[in-house]
Amino acid sequence: MSTDALRTRAAALDERHQATDLRERFALPDGVVYLDGNSLGALPRAVVGAVSDAVEVQWGRDLITSWNTHGWWDTPRRVGDRLGRLVGAAAGQVVVGDSTSVRLHQALHAAAALRSDRRVVLADPATFPTDLYVLDGVARQVGWIVEHVTPDEAPARLAGSQDVAAVVYSHVDYRTGRLWDLPTVTRAAHDAGALAVWDLCHSAGAVPIGLDEHRVDLAMGCGYKYLNGGPGAPAFLYVAAEHHDGFANIVPGWHGHAEPFAMSGGYRPAAGIDRARIGTPPMLSMIALEAALSAFDGVDIAAVRERSLSLTAFLRECIDVLVPGTAYASPDDESRGSQVAVRHPDAYGVVQALIARGVVGDFRTPDIVRLGVAAPYLTHADMLTAADHLAHVLAADEHLDPAFTTRNAVT
Repeated sequence: MSTDALRTRAAALDERHQATDLRERFALPDGVVYLDGNSLGALPRAVVGAVSDAVEVQWGRDLITSWNTHGWWDTPRRVGDRLGRLVGAAAGQVVVGDSTSVRLHQALHAAAALRSDRRVVLADPATFPTDLYVLDGVARQVGWIVEHVTPDEAPARLAGSQDVAAVVYSHVDYRTGRLWDLPTVTRAAHDAGALAVWDLCHSAGAVPIGLDEHRVDLAMGCGYKYLNGGPGAPAFLYVAAEHHDGFANIVPGWHGHAEPFAMSGGYRPAAGIDRARIGTPPMLSMIALEAALSAFDGVDIAAVRERSLSLTAFLRECIDVLVPGTAYASPDDESRGSQVAVRHPDAYGVVQALIARGVVGDFRTPDIVRLGVAAPYLTHADMLTAADHLAHVLAADEHLDPAFTTRNAVT
C-alpha cells in the first residue's frame, strides 16, 4: 500500500469516527503529534478558565469562604463521582486526592485488614516499579509474602488456594500496553476468597473498566494520564460499597473523620467513601482535574475505546507499510491498551529523533519506543504522520546522532 493510499484510508477512518473527535476540547500545540498522553495528558481548554477562576476569584477574592461557597469541602467526593462514570463505578465509591502511591498504600493495608487470616499476595514482577516498592513495604508491615505471578498465570495459582489475601495488578502494562483480563482475574480471586486490587493508571479514561460490573474490590489510579488532569494531578481511590464498613484507613486524617470540625482528640471514621479521605486536598489541582474531566462530557467510554482501537490498529498498519519488519512489544488485537509499543535496540535515540521532528512519544527501558494514543485528541492522519516520521528517522539514521543518544534525566 502506498503512502497516498494510506492517506486516503486515514481520511476515511477519520470521517467514520468523527463523532468521537474531541480535539476542539483540547489546547494542542501546532505542528506536534502528541503520543505521550499515557504519561501526561494534553491540556483541556476548560482547565484554563477553571484554574484562573480558582486563583483570582475563589482564592483571591472569596478566600477561606470558598470552602463553603464554592464547594471546596465536597470536591474529593464530587470529582470522584464524576471520575467514577469513566471507570464504571456508581456514585459514592470513588474519592480523589493525594498520590497513586498513597492510595495504593491505603488500599493494600485495607486489603490486609479485610483478609487478616491470609498471608500471600500475588503481583506482576513487570508492573510499574512504584507499585512493587509500595507492596514490598506494606508486606513487611503486615507480614505478607509477595509471590510474583503474572496476571495470566494468576487464575491457575488461585485455583483451590486458601492462602492468598489479594491480587495486585495493573490493568495495562505500562511498557508493552498489554491489557490484562480484569474480569477473569478478579473472578478467580473471588473464587479463592481473595480480594482484587487494580492499578488503573494506564486504563482510566481510555478503556471501559466496569469496576462495579466485575465486582472489583479496590482500585486506584492517577489523574494526569488519559484523564488529562495536569502534571501531578490528584489520584483516585475506589472502594466497593460492600467494603466501606470494613475499610480501615491506614493514613487517618481529619478530613476522613466522622465529625471533622468537632476537633476531637480521637479518630472516628466517616461513613462511606469519605472515610478514605486523609487531609486537606490540593484545591488548585483538584479544580483543574474536575475541569479536565468535562472533556468527556456526552461521550461514552466505550466509544472512546472504539476510536482508540481503530487509531492503534491503523498506526500499526502504517508502520508495517512504511517500516516493514518492525517488532512490537504490544499485542496486535483487542488485548492492547491505548498504546503501540515498538521494539528497537536504539529506542532511546529513536524517541529523541522523533521528538525533534514534532512526534512526541517516550522511551521505556530497555528497548521500547512507547507511542501512547489518547483517542479523544488524535486522528488517523496523525498516526500516518507519526509512522512517516519514524520511517524517515530510521532510513536516515537520525536516531544515531550523538545529540539523540545522550540520555537526559527525564524522557
